[in-house]
Amino acid sequence: MPANTPGKLKIFLGYAPGVGKAKVMIEEARRRASRGEDCVIAIINAGDRLLSEDFSEGLPTIPPLVFQYGGVEGREIDIPSILKRNPHTVLVDNLAHVNVPGSAHAKRWEDVEELLQKGIHVLATMNVESLESLNDDIFEITQRKVTETVPDRLFHHADEVELVDVTPQALRNRVKRGEIVPEAQVEHELKGRYDEVKLNALREMAMREIAGRVDEDLIAWRKRERIARPWQTSDRVLICITPTRSSLRLIRRGWRLAQKMQGEVKAVYVEEPKLPETAVRILQDDFMLCERLGIPTVTLQGDIADSIIKYVQDNNVTQIILGHSDRTKLRDFLKGSLLVELAKQLKTVDILVVATQHDSDK
Repeated sequence: MPANTPGKLKIFLGYAPGVGKAKVMIEEARRRASRGEDCVIAIINAGDRLLSEDFSEGLPTIPPLVFQYGGVEGREIDIPSILKRNPHTVLVDNLAHVNVPGSAHAKRWEDVEELLQKGIHVLATMNVESLESLNDDIFEITQRKVTETVPDRLFHHADEVELVDVTPQALRNRVKRGEIVPEAQVEHELKGRYDEVKLNALREMAMREIAGRVDEDLIAWRKRERIARPWQTSDRVLICITPTRSSLRLIRRGWRLAQKMQGEVKAVYVEEPKLPETAVRILQDDFMLCERLGIPTVTLQGDIADSIIKYVQDNNVTQIILGHSDRTKLRDFLKGSLLVELAKQLKTVDILVVATQHDSDK
């Protein structure tokens, strides 16, 4: 393989721990190895109770680097050793994992990106809850804030994604048999993370992501084959960022809306002078999320309403995403409501007002 040819990424996607992602990944690697492909294990979750003692039989392993941090031992991918060996394919468990300090990169998915850039193919696992743009929806279902996430761009740019699926009832049976968590935790987990209603919702999310990828592949194919002319959608989504409160939920909702419509998405912020330190930090977090999701950001000057209206008109925006205002009714009466002004001036543009942020977004 030429050195400048990027490696290919295949992701094994699950809706919850225990569906068997790593096991399916290893089985595929064994099949590839039987055909002569040099497949090596870079990292596998040592606590995976579904994997037998001989899970790596027939597959060489590049021992992970061991780090000590805060009295805890961390095992991370040994990138230099992998690059030195230069295998055809490496196996990486749990893309969303946050590496311990001292590692080559902060996140495991960044390790994978480096391997792909060096022309090495990667088989990897992740759960749907780790998708960055689903963070708010996952919290709604599980009431858990997911901090280990994977950028949607990596997921959507993967060469192949395979759904590893079992029914929620079958997964709960695995939990009951002690195949997923220690026996002492079984009852607690069945009522919590492995509650059947939650599992059904997460499973549906995973299936929707797979269905979305099928749609993306179909559209890309039809564009390449020039089967239909107007494939570039005219929908353009504009996310309005404010420094007064976190816009993370707003940004994720706008990104997903644009993905569903196969449209463009941008985020806009109208600059305000002399912001307090808290507002500056909010903006930094918002811009960082935009960067991770691949959303271009635009900073405007002038009156907020006038600036947004002009930008919308000049750029043929079709959808505006706003957050609920934290202004009082008196201030709206004296200075006017941004939502009212936009609705009055932009009668052909859809405006979506997103619900107030959860505490998990702060």
